[in-house]
Amino acid sequence: MAGYPYRDRPSEGAVHPRWAKALAIEDRNKTRVVIVATDLIGLPREITDLVSTRAQQEYRIERSRIMFNSTHTHSGPVVWPNLRTMFNLRRKDERVVVKYSRRLGEDLFCVIGAALADLAPAQLSHGFGKAHFAVNRRERTPESMRIGINPIGSVDPQVPILRILSEAGRLRAVVFGYACHNTASRGRSYQLSGDYAGFAQIEPEKRHPGATAMFIMLCGGDQNPNPHGSIELAQSHGKTLAAEVNRVLGTVLSPVRPPIRTAHDNIQLNFAPHTRQMFENELDDADPARVRRANAMLRAYDKFRPVHQTPYPIEALRFGSDFTILALGGEVVAAYSLRVKKEYPGKLVVATYSNDVMSYIPSRRVLEEGGYEAVDSMIFYGLPGPYADDVEDRVLDGLDAVMRRVGICRKA
Repeated sequence: MAGYPYRDRPSEGAVHPRWAKALAIEDRNKTRVVIVATDLIGLPREITDLVSTRAQQEYRIERSRIMFNSTHTHSGPVVWPNLRTMFNLRRKDERVVVKYSRRLGEDLFCVIGAALADLAPAQLSHGFGKAHFAVNRRERTPESMRIGINPIGSVDPQVPILRILSEAGRLRAVVFGYACHNTASRGRSYQLSGDYAGFAQIEPEKRHPGATAMFIMLCGGDQNPNPHGSIELAQSHGKTLAAEVNRVLGTVLSPVRPPIRTAHDNIQLNFAPHTRQMFENELDDADPARVRRANAMLRAYDKFRPVHQTPYPIEALRFGSDFTILALGGEVVAAYSLRVKKEYPGKLVVATYSNDVMSYIPSRRVLEEGGYEAVDSMIFYGLPGPYADDVEDRVLDGLDAVMRRVGICRKA
């Protein structure tokens, strides 16, 4: 199971099914987009690049028109090579997770094809609700920043909702999101589940038989559910979120109209300077994950390819002038969403954990403060970390270029 390094045995069954779901949308100009949502810790580019290339070849759908998102449940399987240095996998265990990840790629390709084959006339509309069980987890102590509860830290309570009705007015699908880690059940549980997002998807499907509910993760990198610690709390938070979704579905929503415009780009994010000696010193660390990270970095030095940058995907799906989904890679902290929605016009959803989950993406402030999201998490992602101090500027410049390509400019 992915998410916690201290789990010491495999999973012991499942609380409920976990899903890969795809929504295909086509406008009158035959422009298609596909949103793929998965109950997984994260999809690495090694999988999304492969699947999107196959989809381009088979279905003639451009890369900018396919968006992959993960709920970041910590109660799902390891997805290789995401979080590659978190576990000391035995050879037989590594074979299992590699085999699963290969099969996963095939399944994602198939679910895209199934969605495209199921196109039918529909009415799209959107609305927004709110949920309040997320709390900023970056708690300052006299010694450091730790994962705890920060009642005055940044949060984004918004719950965006995209509703898809059939010509007869029946609910075919609902896509909704929230900015909060899927860690309500915590690592005490050895049962597979989608955590609160899994439970939240179950409820609308019960109320609307035949409809598909899809969850997309927003800027929850520094957000935790509160309280947390059990499957029962995950179910409670899921039902809270589902109740808000169902409430908004019962209100008058705003139409989503064509045309569809999309853009996708990969920028480069820089890491802070590092040396071979730094990682040689780390080989004697008591933390086995640090040793695994050090060995990975030293292998890169041996090949004369030390890791100084990582590619970072940014994507935008714009529906007319009504509704835009901005999809960012990695575990992005809430400050980005709050800033982007303030600086750009229109109804905007900032999804993260999208197309690749390579690391946390700290804001400048989080980077300066340090702590898990800025520094320690890089150990588990197998990256040299932390990022250089221009990380926020690079992300904002990159998303501005992508937004301009779909016709959205910063407010004057």
